[in-house]
Amino acid sequence: MSEAPGTSVPPQGAYVPAVVHGGLAWTAGMTPRRHGELVVHGVVGRDLDIPAAREAAGLAAHNAVTALVEAVGLPGIERALKMTVFIAAADGFTAHSAVADGASKVLRERLGDRGAVARSAVGVRTLPSGAPVEVELVAAVRP
Repeated sequence: MSEAPGTSVPPQGAYVPAVVHGGLAWTAGMTPRRHGELVVHGVVGRDLDIPAAREAAGLAAHNAVTALVEAVGLPGIERALKMTVFIAAADGFTAHSAVADGASKVLRERLGDRGAVARSAVGVRTLPSGAPVEVELVAAVRP
């Protein structure tokens, strides 16, 4: 698969990393990838413990912020509004929020107060390519 020109978070299919419209930006779901390669695999609560899953969520959030920065530039991000963290979770796993905290931490590190978001942490059975987490962001941006 060819990478989209100039993107450090290349799409893994027929989509773009971020869409900007009417003062808002939405990212595609971002997984814990570096240079397009998934670096963390598995199911949280079975293959990964909470600290490893939290770190994976942080990398996925980093990729989501990078998609926004590539779309509008860092100064163009007025504030992150909503983040959804999907977690491939083993049966009985309930510490979704603890995993999502890794993503929230990265947003605050990269965006400061602009990175404080409303958040959902959702357990799912599987994610693309066997990823343990996937992060989506919605942000207010300068047109």
